[in-house]
Amino acid sequence: MSPFLSADGEKFRGEARAFIEQRYPTNLREKREGDVLSKQDYLAWHRILAVKGWIAPAWPEEYGGANWSLERRYIWQDELARADTISLPPMGIGMLGPVIYTFGTSVQKDQFLAPTLAGDIFWCQGYSEPQAGSDLASVSMKAVRVGDRYVVTGQKMWTSLAQYADWIFCLVRTDPDSQKQAGISFLLIDMRSPGIAIKPIQTLGGDLLVNEVWFDEVDVPVANRINDENRGWACAKFLLGLERTGIANVARSKRKLVKLKETARQCADGDQSIFEDHQFREKLAEVEIALTALEYSELRIFAEEASGGQSGASASLLKVRGTEIQQRLAELFAEAAGYAGCPAAAGNLHGANAQGRYRAFENYFSSRRTSIYGGTNEVQRNIMAKAVLGF
Repeated sequence: MSPFLSADGEKFRGEARAFIEQRYPTNLREKREGDVLSKQDYLAWHRILAVKGWIAPAWPEEYGGANWSLERRYIWQDELARADTISLPPMGIGMLGPVIYTFGTSVQKDQFLAPTLAGDIFWCQGYSEPQAGSDLASVSMKAVRVGDRYVVTGQKMWTSLAQYADWIFCLVRTDPDSQKQAGISFLLIDMRSPGIAIKPIQTLGGDLLVNEVWFDEVDVPVANRINDENRGWACAKFLLGLERTGIANVARSKRKLVKLKETARQCADGDQSIFEDHQFREKLAEVEIALTALEYSELRIFAEEASGGQSGASASLLKVRGTEIQQRLAELFAEAAGYAGCPAAAGNLHGANAQGRYRAFENYFSSRRTSIYGGTNEVQRNIMAKAVLGF
Protein backbone atom coordinates (compact mmCIF):
# COMPACT_ATOMS: atom_id res chain seq x y z
CA MET A 1 0.00 0.00 0.00
CA SER A 2 1.29 3.44 -0.91
CA PRO A 3 1.99 5.70 2.10
CA PHE A 4 0.26 8.51 0.22
CA LEU A 5 -3.05 6.74 -0.43
CA SER A 6 -5.90 5.83 1.85
CA ALA A 7 -7.38 2.33 2.03
CA ASP A 8 -10.25 3.59 -0.11
CA GLY A 9 -7.75 4.92 -2.64
CA GLU A 10 -5.97 1.57 -2.90
CA LYS A 11 -9.32 -0.20 -3.35
CA PHE A 12 -10.30 2.24 -6.06
CA ARG A 13 -6.99 1.70 -7.86
CA GLY A 14 -7.82 -1.99 -8.19
CA GLU A 15 -11.31 -1.19 -9.46
CA ALA A 16 -9.99 1.34 -11.99
CA ARG A 17 -7.29 -1.02 -13.25
CA ALA A 18 -9.75 -3.87 -13.71
CA PHE A 19 -12.23 -1.63 -15.54
CA ILE A 20 -9.60 -0.41 -18.01
CA GLU A 21 -8.34 -3.93 -18.64
CA GLN A 22 -11.86 -5.19 -19.33
CA ARG A 23 -13.42 -2.27 -21.21
CA TYR A 24 -10.72 -0.38 -23.06
CA PRO A 25 -11.38 -0.96 -26.80
CA THR A 26 -9.19 -3.61 -28.40
CA ASN A 27 -8.50 -1.56 -31.53
CA LEU A 28 -7.21 1.33 -29.41
CA ARG A 29 -4.69 -0.91 -27.66
CA GLU A 30 -2.79 -1.05 -30.94
CA LYS A 31 -2.41 2.74 -31.12
CA ARG A 32 0.96 4.25 -30.33
CA GLU A 33 2.03 7.76 -29.42
CA GLY A 34 1.82 9.96 -32.48
CA ASP A 35 -0.67 7.79 -34.35
CA VAL A 36 -3.50 9.64 -36.07
CA LEU A 37 -6.75 9.18 -34.16
CA SER A 38 -10.15 9.52 -35.78
CA LYS A 39 -13.14 11.18 -34.19
CA GLN A 40 -14.64 7.75 -33.69
CA ASP A 41 -11.48 6.59 -31.87
CA TYR A 42 -11.94 9.37 -29.34
CA LEU A 43 -15.70 8.84 -29.02
CA ALA A 44 -15.43 5.07 -28.57
CA TRP A 45 -13.51 5.42 -25.28
CA HIS A 46 -15.40 8.57 -24.26
CA ARG A 47 -18.78 6.84 -24.48
CA ILE A 48 -17.64 3.77 -22.57
CA LEU A 49 -16.58 6.05 -19.73
CA ALA A 50 -19.80 8.07 -20.01
CA VAL A 51 -21.96 4.96 -19.60
CA LYS A 52 -19.88 3.97 -16.56
CA GLY A 53 -20.32 7.49 -15.12
CA TRP A 54 -16.55 8.10 -15.09
CA ILE A 55 -16.14 10.54 -17.97
CA ALA A 56 -16.20 13.66 -15.75
CA PRO A 57 -14.38 12.84 -12.49
CA ALA A 58 -14.32 16.45 -11.24
CA TRP A 59 -17.85 17.53 -12.18
CA PRO A 60 -20.47 17.81 -9.40
CA GLU A 61 -22.99 15.00 -9.28
CA GLU A 62 -25.88 17.41 -9.94
CA TYR A 63 -24.49 17.97 -13.44
CA GLY A 64 -23.82 14.30 -14.13
CA GLY A 65 -20.24 14.13 -12.88
CA ALA A 66 -18.57 11.58 -10.63
CA ASN A 67 -17.49 14.22 -8.06
CA TRP A 68 -14.43 12.18 -7.15
CA SER A 69 -12.01 13.22 -4.47
CA LEU A 70 -8.66 14.61 -5.59
CA GLU A 71 -7.11 11.33 -4.50
CA ARG A 72 -9.35 9.34 -6.83
CA ARG A 73 -8.69 11.71 -9.71
CA TYR A 74 -4.95 11.33 -9.16
CA ILE A 75 -5.22 7.52 -9.12
CA TRP A 76 -7.41 7.50 -12.23
CA GLN A 77 -4.89 9.52 -14.24
CA ASP A 78 -2.13 7.23 -12.99
CA GLU A 79 -4.00 4.12 -14.14
CA LEU A 80 -4.88 5.59 -17.54
CA ALA A 81 -1.20 6.35 -18.10
CA ARG A 82 -0.13 2.92 -16.89
CA ALA A 83 -2.46 1.29 -19.43
CA ASP A 84 -1.30 3.58 -22.26
CA THR A 85 -4.85 4.61 -23.07
CA ILE A 86 -5.36 7.40 -25.58
CA SER A 87 -5.66 10.88 -24.09
CA LEU A 88 -9.16 12.22 -24.60
CA PRO A 89 -9.40 15.85 -25.75
CA PRO A 90 -9.97 18.08 -22.70
CA MET A 91 -11.91 20.85 -24.41
CA GLY A 92 -15.42 19.70 -23.51
CA ILE A 93 -15.10 17.82 -20.22
CA GLY A 94 -12.00 19.33 -18.67
CA MET A 95 -12.38 22.93 -19.80
CA LEU A 96 -15.75 24.11 -21.11
CA GLY A 97 -18.02 22.03 -18.89
CA PRO A 98 -16.82 23.67 -15.66
CA VAL A 99 -17.19 27.10 -17.30
CA ILE A 100 -20.81 26.37 -18.19
CA TYR A 101 -21.84 25.03 -14.79
CA THR A 102 -19.98 27.89 -13.06
CA PHE A 103 -21.00 30.86 -15.24
CA GLY A 104 -23.83 29.58 -17.45
CA THR A 105 -27.59 29.99 -17.16
CA SER A 106 -29.90 27.11 -16.29
CA VAL A 107 -30.97 26.94 -19.95
CA GLN A 108 -27.34 26.71 -21.10
CA LYS A 109 -26.61 23.99 -18.56
CA ASP A 110 -29.59 21.98 -19.78
CA GLN A 111 -28.66 22.50 -23.42
CA PHE A 112 -24.95 21.70 -23.33
CA LEU A 113 -23.85 19.71 -20.27
CA ALA A 114 -25.62 16.38 -20.85
CA PRO A 115 -24.70 16.17 -24.58
CA THR A 116 -21.09 17.01 -23.73
CA LEU A 117 -20.99 14.22 -21.16
CA ALA A 118 -22.53 11.75 -23.59
CA GLY A 119 -20.10 12.60 -26.38
CA ASP A 120 -22.84 14.03 -28.57
CA ILE A 121 -21.03 17.39 -28.77
CA PHE A 122 -17.35 17.38 -29.71
CA TRP A 123 -15.83 20.75 -28.74
CA CYS A 124 -12.83 22.75 -29.88
CA GLN A 125 -11.33 25.90 -28.37
CA GLY A 126 -11.20 29.24 -30.19
CA TYR A 127 -8.75 31.34 -28.19
CA SER A 128 -5.50 32.08 -30.05
CA GLU A 129 -5.34 34.37 -33.06
CA PRO A 130 -2.43 35.35 -35.36
CA GLN A 131 -1.65 38.42 -33.20
CA ALA A 132 -3.08 37.13 -29.94
CA GLY A 133 -1.40 33.98 -28.71
CA SER A 134 0.67 34.68 -25.62
CA ASP A 135 -1.12 38.03 -25.26
CA LEU A 136 -4.58 36.49 -25.30
CA ALA A 137 -6.29 39.68 -24.16
CA SER A 138 -5.45 41.16 -27.58
CA VAL A 139 -8.01 39.01 -29.41
CA SER A 140 -9.56 40.98 -32.26
CA MET A 141 -12.15 38.62 -33.76
CA LYS A 142 -15.17 40.88 -33.58
CA ALA A 143 -18.75 40.13 -32.63
CA VAL A 144 -21.19 42.91 -33.50
CA ARG A 145 -24.56 42.68 -31.80
CA VAL A 146 -27.61 43.02 -34.04
CA GLY A 147 -30.78 42.49 -32.04
CA ASP A 148 -30.74 39.04 -30.48
CA ARG A 149 -27.71 37.87 -32.49
CA TYR A 150 -24.03 38.56 -32.91
CA VAL A 151 -22.36 38.78 -36.31
CA VAL A 152 -18.88 37.26 -35.87
CA THR A 153 -15.97 37.95 -38.21
CA GLY A 154 -12.31 37.03 -37.82
CA GLN A 155 -9.84 34.19 -37.48
CA LYS A 156 -8.76 31.70 -34.84
CA MET A 157 -5.40 29.94 -34.97
CA TRP A 158 -3.89 26.64 -33.74
CA THR A 159 -7.39 25.26 -33.10
CA SER A 160 -6.87 21.65 -32.03
CA LEU A 161 -9.19 19.06 -33.61
CA ALA A 162 -11.40 21.69 -35.23
CA GLN A 163 -11.86 19.26 -38.11
CA TYR A 164 -13.83 16.96 -35.77
CA ALA A 165 -15.68 19.58 -33.73
CA ASP A 166 -19.43 20.10 -33.64
CA TRP A 167 -19.12 23.33 -31.62
CA ILE A 168 -16.40 25.83 -30.73
CA PHE A 169 -16.13 28.11 -27.69
CA CYS A 170 -14.58 31.45 -28.55
CA LEU A 171 -13.27 34.65 -27.06
CA VAL A 172 -14.53 37.54 -29.19
CA ARG A 173 -14.18 41.32 -29.12
CA THR A 174 -17.57 42.91 -28.36
CA ASP A 175 -16.30 46.34 -27.30
CA PRO A 176 -13.33 47.54 -29.39
CA ASP A 177 -13.09 50.84 -27.49
CA SER A 178 -12.59 49.48 -23.98
CA GLN A 179 -9.43 48.20 -22.31
CA LYS A 180 -8.24 44.81 -23.55
CA GLN A 181 -9.81 42.46 -21.02
CA ALA A 182 -12.91 44.59 -20.52
CA GLY A 183 -14.23 44.25 -24.08
CA ILE A 184 -14.18 40.47 -24.48
CA SER A 185 -17.16 38.09 -24.50
CA PHE A 186 -17.35 34.30 -24.42
CA LEU A 187 -19.46 32.70 -27.17
CA LEU A 188 -20.49 29.15 -28.06
CA ILE A 189 -20.69 28.73 -31.84
CA ASP A 190 -22.13 25.87 -33.89
CA MET A 191 -19.43 24.74 -36.34
CA ARG A 192 -22.10 23.97 -38.93
CA SER A 193 -22.99 27.67 -39.16
CA PRO A 194 -22.69 29.27 -42.60
CA GLY A 195 -19.52 31.33 -42.96
CA ILE A 196 -17.11 29.02 -41.09
CA ALA A 197 -14.09 27.61 -42.95
CA ILE A 198 -11.44 25.25 -41.53
CA LYS A 199 -7.90 25.07 -42.94
CA PRO A 200 -5.52 22.41 -41.56
CA ILE A 201 -1.97 23.24 -40.46
CA GLN A 202 0.67 20.53 -40.81
CA THR A 203 3.11 20.74 -37.92
CA LEU A 204 6.81 19.87 -37.77
CA GLY A 205 5.75 16.60 -36.16
CA GLY A 206 3.88 15.73 -39.34
CA ASP A 207 0.40 15.72 -37.82
CA LEU A 208 -2.74 17.64 -38.77
CA LEU A 209 -3.91 18.23 -35.23
CA VAL A 210 -4.25 22.02 -35.42
CA ASN A 211 -6.16 24.30 -37.78
CA GLU A 212 -7.01 27.82 -38.80
CA VAL A 213 -10.72 28.59 -38.40
CA TRP A 214 -12.18 31.51 -40.35
CA PHE A 215 -15.45 33.27 -39.54
CA ASP A 216 -17.13 35.34 -42.24
CA GLU A 217 -20.16 37.16 -40.79
CA VAL A 218 -21.31 34.13 -38.81
CA ASP A 219 -24.63 34.54 -37.01
CA VAL A 220 -24.54 33.51 -33.33
CA PRO A 221 -27.54 33.83 -30.97
CA VAL A 222 -26.97 36.08 -27.98
CA ALA A 223 -28.35 33.17 -25.96
CA ASN A 224 -25.07 31.37 -26.69
CA ARG A 225 -23.03 33.92 -24.74
CA ILE A 226 -21.69 32.68 -21.40
CA ASN A 227 -21.69 35.34 -18.67
CA ASP A 228 -22.52 38.98 -19.37
CA GLU A 229 -21.42 40.87 -22.45
CA ASN A 230 -17.84 42.11 -22.09
CA ARG A 231 -17.36 39.79 -19.09
CA GLY A 232 -15.81 36.91 -21.00
CA TRP A 233 -12.36 37.44 -19.52
CA ALA A 234 -13.55 36.02 -16.20
CA CYS A 235 -14.49 32.81 -18.03
CA ALA A 236 -11.19 32.84 -19.91
CA LYS A 237 -9.04 33.06 -16.77
CA PHE A 238 -11.08 30.38 -15.03
CA LEU A 239 -10.70 28.04 -18.00
CA LEU A 240 -6.98 28.66 -18.42
CA GLY A 241 -6.37 27.64 -14.81
CA LEU A 242 -8.02 24.28 -15.56
CA GLU A 243 -6.08 23.87 -18.81
CA ARG A 244 -2.67 24.66 -17.33
CA THR A 245 -3.02 22.17 -14.50
CA GLY A 246 -3.94 19.44 -16.98
CA ILE A 247 -1.06 20.27 -19.33
CA ALA A 248 1.43 19.23 -16.62
CA ASN A 249 0.54 15.60 -17.44
CA VAL A 250 2.58 14.11 -14.60
CA ALA A 251 1.10 10.62 -14.88
CA ARG A 252 1.79 10.38 -18.62
CA SER A 253 5.35 11.60 -18.11
CA LYS A 254 5.93 8.91 -15.48
CA ARG A 255 4.82 6.30 -17.98
CA LYS A 256 7.03 7.79 -20.70
CA LEU A 257 10.02 7.60 -18.37
CA VAL A 258 9.43 3.87 -17.94
CA LYS A 259 9.23 3.47 -21.72
CA LEU A 260 12.36 5.57 -22.19
CA LYS A 261 14.35 3.27 -19.93
CA GLU A 262 13.05 0.24 -21.84
CA THR A 263 13.97 1.86 -25.15
CA ALA A 264 17.44 2.80 -23.93
CA ARG A 265 18.09 -0.81 -22.94
CA GLN A 266 17.14 -1.97 -26.45
CA CYS A 267 19.08 0.63 -28.43
CA ALA A 268 22.69 -0.21 -29.10
CA ASP A 269 25.53 2.33 -28.95
CA GLY A 270 28.46 0.34 -30.24
CA ASP A 271 28.75 -2.93 -28.33
CA GLN A 272 26.45 -1.95 -25.49
CA SER A 273 23.03 -0.41 -25.03
CA ILE A 274 22.85 3.32 -24.59
CA PHE A 275 21.35 2.63 -21.17
CA GLU A 276 24.84 1.53 -20.05
CA ASP A 277 26.38 4.84 -21.09
CA HIS A 278 27.04 6.76 -17.86
CA GLN A 279 26.39 10.17 -19.44
CA PHE A 280 23.00 9.04 -20.72
CA ARG A 281 22.23 7.52 -17.31
CA GLU A 282 22.99 10.88 -15.71
CA LYS A 283 20.47 12.54 -18.02
CA LEU A 284 17.89 9.92 -17.11
CA ALA A 285 18.56 10.49 -13.42
CA GLU A 286 18.18 14.25 -13.78
CA VAL A 287 14.81 14.03 -15.50
CA GLU A 288 13.58 11.39 -13.05
CA ILE A 289 14.50 13.60 -10.09
CA ALA A 290 12.73 16.57 -11.68
CA LEU A 291 9.65 14.46 -12.39
CA THR A 292 9.54 13.09 -8.84
CA ALA A 293 9.77 16.63 -7.46
CA LEU A 294 6.95 17.73 -9.76
CA GLU A 295 4.77 14.82 -8.65
CA TYR A 296 5.29 15.75 -4.99
CA SER A 297 4.46 19.37 -5.83
CA GLU A 298 1.28 18.23 -7.56
CA LEU A 299 0.29 16.12 -4.56
CA ARG A 300 0.96 19.05 -2.22
CA ILE A 301 -1.20 21.35 -4.34
CA PHE A 302 -3.97 18.75 -4.40
CA ALA A 303 -3.81 18.49 -0.62
CA GLU A 304 -4.07 22.27 -0.29
CA GLU A 305 -7.09 22.35 -2.60
CA ALA A 306 -8.72 19.48 -0.72
CA SER A 307 -8.40 21.59 2.45
CA GLY A 308 -10.19 24.50 0.80
CA GLY A 309 -7.19 26.39 -0.53
CA GLN A 310 -6.80 27.89 -3.99
CA SER A 311 -4.18 26.76 -6.47
CA GLY A 312 -3.43 30.34 -7.59
CA ALA A 313 -0.08 30.50 -9.33
CA SER A 314 0.42 26.77 -8.76
CA ALA A 315 -1.29 26.01 -12.07
CA SER A 316 1.41 28.06 -13.79
CA LEU A 317 4.14 26.25 -11.86
CA LEU A 318 2.79 22.83 -12.85
CA LYS A 319 2.43 23.93 -16.47
CA VAL A 320 6.00 25.22 -16.75
CA ARG A 321 7.77 22.32 -15.08
CA GLY A 322 5.46 19.71 -16.58
CA THR A 323 6.02 20.85 -20.15
CA GLU A 324 9.76 21.24 -19.69
CA ILE A 325 9.93 17.64 -18.48
CA GLN A 326 7.82 16.44 -21.41
CA GLN A 327 10.21 18.12 -23.81
CA ARG A 328 13.25 16.68 -22.04
CA LEU A 329 11.79 13.17 -22.23
CA ALA A 330 11.17 13.63 -25.96
CA GLU A 331 14.78 14.78 -26.42
CA LEU A 332 16.10 11.70 -24.64
CA PHE A 333 13.85 9.40 -26.68
CA ALA A 334 15.33 10.89 -29.84
CA GLU A 335 18.85 10.50 -28.46
CA ALA A 336 18.23 6.88 -27.56
CA ALA A 337 16.62 6.06 -30.89
CA GLY A 338 19.42 7.59 -32.96
CA TYR A 339 19.10 7.48 -36.74
CA ALA A 340 16.53 4.65 -36.42
CA GLY A 341 14.11 7.16 -34.91
CA CYS A 342 13.84 8.94 -38.26
CA PRO A 343 10.59 8.19 -40.11
CA ALA A 344 12.13 6.18 -42.96
CA ALA A 345 14.34 4.07 -40.71
CA ALA A 346 11.70 3.47 -38.03
CA GLY A 347 9.33 2.11 -40.67
CA ASN A 348 11.77 -0.78 -41.30
CA LEU A 349 12.04 -1.82 -37.65
CA HIS A 350 10.03 -4.62 -36.06
CA GLY A 351 9.12 -5.88 -32.62
CA ALA A 352 10.15 -4.24 -29.37
CA ASN A 353 12.89 -2.23 -31.04
CA ALA A 354 10.33 -0.58 -33.32
CA GLN A 355 8.03 0.15 -30.40
CA GLY A 356 10.75 2.12 -28.66
CA ARG A 357 12.00 4.10 -31.65
CA TYR A 358 8.69 4.63 -33.43
CA ARG A 359 8.15 8.31 -34.32
CA ALA A 360 10.91 9.46 -31.96
CA PHE A 361 11.77 12.50 -34.03
CA GLU A 362 8.18 13.38 -34.95
CA ASN A 363 7.27 13.25 -31.27
CA TYR A 364 10.32 15.38 -30.46
CA PHE A 365 9.14 18.11 -32.82
CA SER A 366 5.56 17.81 -31.56
CA SER A 367 6.75 18.28 -27.98
CA ARG A 368 8.09 21.76 -28.76
CA ARG A 369 4.55 23.16 -28.71
CA THR A 370 3.82 22.07 -25.14
CA SER A 371 5.63 25.08 -23.68
CA ILE A 372 3.62 27.39 -25.94
CA TYR A 373 -0.02 26.31 -25.75
CA GLY A 374 -2.10 27.12 -22.69
CA GLY A 375 -0.11 30.34 -22.30
CA THR A 376 3.63 30.32 -23.03
CA ASN A 377 6.02 29.39 -20.26
CA GLU A 378 7.46 32.91 -20.35
CA VAL A 379 3.99 34.29 -19.55
CA GLN A 380 3.56 31.70 -16.79
CA ARG A 381 6.81 32.85 -15.18
CA ASN A 382 5.50 36.41 -15.19
CA ILE A 383 2.35 35.21 -13.46
CA MET A 384 4.36 33.41 -10.80
CA ALA A 385 6.65 36.40 -10.30
CA LYS A 386 3.68 38.67 -9.74
CA ALA A 387 1.58 36.33 -7.60
CA VAL A 388 4.33 34.75 -5.49
CA LEU A 389 7.21 37.22 -5.47
CA GLY A 390 5.18 40.41 -5.78
CA PHE A 391 7.07 41.71 -8.81
